[in-house]
Amino acid sequence: MHPVLVELAGLTIGTHEFFVALGLVVAIGVFAAERRRRGETDPRLWAVVAVGLAWGGVFMYAGTWFQHLDLRQNAGFVEQFLYGNRSIIGGLVGAYLGVLLGKRLTGYTARTGAYFAPAVAAGMAVGRFGCLFTENPGTPTGHGWGVVLDQAAADRTGAVAGVALHPSFAYEIVFHLIALALLLRWRDRLAEPAGLFTLYVAGYAVFRFFVEFVRGNEVAWLGLTRPQLVLAVLGPLTVWRALVVLRSPRPASVLQEVS
Repeated sequence: MHPVLVELAGLTIGTHEFFVALGLVVAIGVFAAERRRRGETDPRLWAVVAVGLAWGGVFMYAGTWFQHLDLRQNAGFVEQFLYGNRSIIGGLVGAYLGVLLGKRLTGYTARTGAYFAPAVAAGMAVGRFGCLFTENPGTPTGHGWGVVLDQAAADRTGAVAGVALHPSFAYEIVFHLIALALLLRWRDRLAEPAGLFTLYVAGYAVFRFFVEFVRGNEVAWLGLTRPQLVLAVLGPLTVWRALVVLRSPRPASVLQEVS
């Protein structure tokens, strides 16, 4: 566990914050490259991105605020933003809503999923290194290849010391890298390229639901964690939408290539 990446001239750079920022830079770079590759020149698209990022940041923190039905038991908003946990699922939902709002505000009407899908996958793969190096790795594995924490690291992360733990964030990094490779392979093979984002979100929803069993998050109800409860509601809809995308006719060029 390395919560502090570097201390230089009185400046402390947190490991988690560094990799989140690096992931954001990578995501923007991939987004710009895909935008350029597809010949998109409308400057309003960057305003849409800005609104999406802003809403994603807000929902990332707000996503872990509502934990108790009695609202008095939840943290105050200022306390939540300063010290609260962050929710990737909340961030994705917020970013999606922010993009929709950004389009409405700017009048940009083109679909953007083809730009966002590889960018989000790349950014998530990098950003999750911050979680891997600073947070509770997961539940005990029963195998020797897991992550073993000393007592100080276990106390800091709320994990178990001295036993091998599932490196759940490493699993997620691998997922996002595989997803990125598949997205790049399929980016010109769909009838509507914007469907790439639907496929990515559906795949992540299924993966995240099952990886939660070894993540080590608090069980909230019926043996499921809070992220799993959210995914149990939203996941089937995203999977259904992904099936619709996959069943749509493919471009003629792709059909000729396959034949």
